[in-house]
Amino acid sequence: MTVSDLGEFGLIARVTADLEPAPNAVVGPGDDAAVIATSDHRVVASTDMLVENRHFRRDWSTAEDVGHKAAARAFSDIAAMGALPSALLVSFAAPGTLELGWVDGLMSGLRAECAGVEAGIVGGDVTASDTIVLGLTALGDLDGGNPVTLDGARPGDIVAVCGRLGWAAAGFAVLGRGFRSPVQVVTAHRRPEPPYFEGRRAAAVGATAMTDVSDGLVADLGHIAAASEVRIDLRADALDVPAKLREVGGALNVDPLVWVLTGGDDYALVATFPRRVELPDTWRPIGLVAEGEGVRVDGRRWPVGGHEHFR
Repeated sequence: MTVSDLGEFGLIARVTADLEPAPNAVVGPGDDAAVIATSDHRVVASTDMLVENRHFRRDWSTAEDVGHKAAARAFSDIAAMGALPSALLVSFAAPGTLELGWVDGLMSGLRAECAGVEAGIVGGDVTASDTIVLGLTALGDLDGGNPVTLDGARPGDIVAVCGRLGWAAAGFAVLGRGFRSPVQVVTAHRRPEPPYFEGRRAAAVGATAMTDVSDGLVADLGHIAAASEVRIDLRADALDVPAKLREVGGALNVDPLVWVLTGGDDYALVATFPRRVELPDTWRPIGLVAEGEGVRVDGRRWPVGGHEHFR
């Protein structure tokens, strides 16, 4: 069966049939809008889009992979504000010829990623399209804390990172060469594992600025540097380049440090902290904030690289 066999309302009924009630949903799917309860009367909100053959390829990833990745991308932005993911709204566009099995797999991945952070899918929309497009709105709860924004870094702060860097970029490179292994890096591209709960942890100990690494470490730290009007100095020897990335880099004739500095699809978190703060044990220091502008690696400007739409 295909999407067109069910029609719009049949498709909505199918994708919402197995949804677990979101813990904080006063009104869930099926009404004109959802109603979400919050602990302190503030809601963190972020939107994200995935377009077939731009953000994912069906010959590289299963539908379930795409669901996991879509929710991970959306919830990563919530974590980067120092909040906890609470709910997800999903808009879905697809050709009428799309098999319903693919839609079922997508929903399975979305539900599983939501379950990992105790969030729920609370609504969305469907429409016909020539290609598959996903639009996601993620909601989050600050749980009484303050949001951590891009503009709070100050000279003297420590720069630290939590999560993997370079793995998804290595997986993308492997897939782009027509290979399907090593499985560790390919899986990292297909299903990122953002450190969701570390954003709230960083906020609790006093992080001054934070973002998720969605476009590349240098590029995303550049946003903090610009918003905070500071320079960020990174140390290459402080950046973890695992043996597996070195192995893949050697096979593909690529310096794996390039993936670490410019690959973004792992959705690690990077933040700045006052020197007096004791970093959580899951965060590792990689540099310092100084007076000036831009981002330096060992004192030199690094070609930004990373990903930027329309360029």
